[in-house]
Amino acid sequence: MSSPGTGPPLNTDFLNHLDTLLGPLLVLNLGVTAAMTGLIWFVQVVHYPLMAQIGPQHYSTYQRAHMSRTSWVVGPLMIIEVVTALALVFALRDQNSLALAWRALSLLALIWISTACLQVPAHNRLLEGFDPKAHQRLVVSNWVRTLAWTGRVLLVGMLNYVYFAHPATGA
Repeated sequence: MSSPGTGPPLNTDFLNHLDTLLGPLLVLNLGVTAAMTGLIWFVQVVHYPLMAQIGPQHYSTYQRAHMSRTSWVVGPLMIIEVVTALALVFALRDQNSLALAWRALSLLALIWISTACLQVPAHNRLLEGFDPKAHQRLVVSNWVRTLAWTGRVLLVGMLNYVYFAHPATGA
């Protein structure tokens, strides 16, 4: 419940229910974050650099298929990741854990902003055909997401460690 004069009272039933889900939320958030971290490193080191080898005749067809198929893989993971990350900032009570959760959520915001403002425009430009400058922008700008997801997996891993190794202080 909130203190008098600080806003509407929080629904304590909802918060208590989140408390019972904290362990599974942490594990699920770590799982999807780890999956996205592994995937983004593969994309950064293998997949994006190899795009330059496709050839101009088939590049637009390739790019369209790449974007469609990738969306089916990363879309659900990214949605689960953001929902569980948001739930964690409401469920955690320990100030140190909450600070870690907010840092991890801010990295996720950076990832989404980078995706919308940098990677999606580069991919859309590549739909018209291979463009070396757009490809280079994609490869270089993707380091933002690669490093942010790496930071996220470390922070969310620390949250899981604190919660499961020190349950009295981890929530």
